[in-house]
Amino acid sequence: MSPNLNVPLGTYLDTRKKIIDEALERYIPGEDNYPPVIFKALRYSLFAGGKRIRPILCLASAEAVGGNIESILPVACALELIHTYSLIHDDLPAMDDDDYRRGRLTSHKVFGENMAILAGDALLTKAFHLMSDRGLTEKIAPEKLISVIHDIAAAAGYFGMVGGQVVDVQSEGEAVDTEVLNFIHTRKTGAMITAAVKAGAVLANAGEVELNALTSYGRHVGLAFQIADDILNVEGDQKLMGKGTGSDTKRGKVTYPALVGMDASRKKAGDLVEGALSAIKNFDHRAEPLRMIAAYIIERKA
Repeated sequence: MSPNLNVPLGTYLDTRKKIIDEALERYIPGEDNYPPVIFKALRYSLFAGGKRIRPILCLASAEAVGGNIESILPVACALELIHTYSLIHDDLPAMDDDDYRRGRLTSHKVFGENMAILAGDALLTKAFHLMSDRGLTEKIAPEKLISVIHDIAAAAGYFGMVGGQVVDVQSEGEAVDTEVLNFIHTRKTGAMITAAVKAGAVLANAGEVELNALTSYGRHVGLAFQIADDILNVEGDQKLMGKGTGSDTKRGKVTYPALVGMDASRKKAGDLVEGALSAIKNFDHRAEPLRMIAAYIIERKA
């Protein structure tokens, strides 16, 4: 697969999303399998129209150092499975209690809470099954694959996404400082985004200097992404977002706008993007998609 990187961002995102969606269709069993309800439930959320930012960042990072994206598709797709599982569980009544996601009823509203929980569980376990399938990942050196699986597991677990979500839940309605807020955001959202960027670099055989630069890029854009989400939850267009706005305020969630205000939040997000761009300033044109994605993260409307 020979990527054309000299294209507008919209075209790049569309083509990469198509590649990822086609791979997911190959990797995920159809609804004709037994018991059909679990396959219907997990596919309902997985193919609900997500932007595929995490797997795209994984591919873009690999491209930035001259990697072949075909060989790392299973890992890129696994990142989307983990992300989708987290959304299904976040939407549950015991968590954020959301009725809509991406313009559709959330999983538990369609299939019930029990099947929504099981669909999330199935997606999470499938992610690791997919990454460890040597029939699909035979072109990746085993030691690199194990390293990436280890990093992704850590980013998804109690020192990453789960840990951030725990503190997020515990902080609802509480007065917290920016240190706690940054803990939540860098783990709940930032950890998996950083892991996605780092995975692409590792699997594309990046050198130490390149890997450190791309990891720094991932940390910057990961936090910027969540701050942008905070801002959109306040002033985003409900139709474009496919879900309600203002839910963070109603639940008393700790967010950047609530803690420091909208202007300071926008400045922080902008500074983080500048930091991300600075981290990869010595990369050539192959990193252009990463540069465009960094800007897109805080300019997006959904």
